[in-house]
Amino acid sequence: MRRTNWGAASAALVVLAGAASAQEAGPRSGAGRYGGGLIEYLMTGRDPSLVARPLRPAPVAADGTILPRAAGFAAAYAEPPGAGSAAPPLPAPRARLAALPQDPRGAAGPEPEEGIGRVLDPRYRRQVVPYSGAHRPGTVVIDTRERFLYLVQPGGQALRYGIGVGRPGFTWAGVKSVSQKREWPDWTPPPEMLRRRPDLPRHMEGGPGNPLGARALYLGSSLYRIHGTNEPHTIGQNVSSGCIRMMNEDVIDLYDRVPVGATVIVS
Repeated sequence: MRRTNWGAASAALVVLAGAASAQEAGPRSGAGRYGGGLIEYLMTGRDPSLVARPLRPAPVAADGTILPRAAGFAAAYAEPPGAGSAAPPLPAPRARLAALPQDPRGAAGPEPEEGIGRVLDPRYRRQVVPYSGAHRPGTVVIDTRERFLYLVQPGGQALRYGIGVGRPGFTWAGVKSVSQKREWPDWTPPPEMLRRRPDLPRHMEGGPGNPLGARALYLGSSLYRIHGTNEPHTIGQNVSSGCIRMMNEDVIDLYDRVPVGATVIVS
């Protein structure tokens, strides 16, 4: 009578059952075709530790940043946004730079644009102030250091206007007289200015965009003027090539008060 090796038969049945089970269920994540472990080795001869495992996608934060795998899985997958807690806030956008330097070549007028968005200091607004100087009424006195223009009035008073004056290297002092007056004057940059700023127009008709503004009072035979501006933010600053800038409403007021021949003292 033949002896049956029940141990080998049992092992074979286990192998066949494991193979059938693996074929019905299909490959599982992290295992081979036969489910990994000893059965995988018996059926294929492959080391189950070498079977490739699918790689979980890299964790991504709420703002789209890819997180490191080692530290990021817990943070990214522990609890989806909205499941018991609010979603992580998006990073705040960077604040815009408040003020960028202006390219002088892009300015429309004879000088670089400066102080964009600047609020005019109240002391540069037109006002009546006490005046104790020796100059007679009707004289225009310009203090370039303090950036004020005074029109002397009777009774120890003066009308004071805020002005823009020459930048370093373009200041001057002296006594002139008003030689002519123009409303909404044209502007023709002198050759000296064109050499410094070849990008400027050779001529510009009078109007709101003209850098001479609404009015101009010409000083003697010089190139200097008291004039308005299309850059009111520059009042109270050293910005010009020697001319005296005023707010358009102020230069209109001065224009109506000062006749041709009036004395202008610049200090």
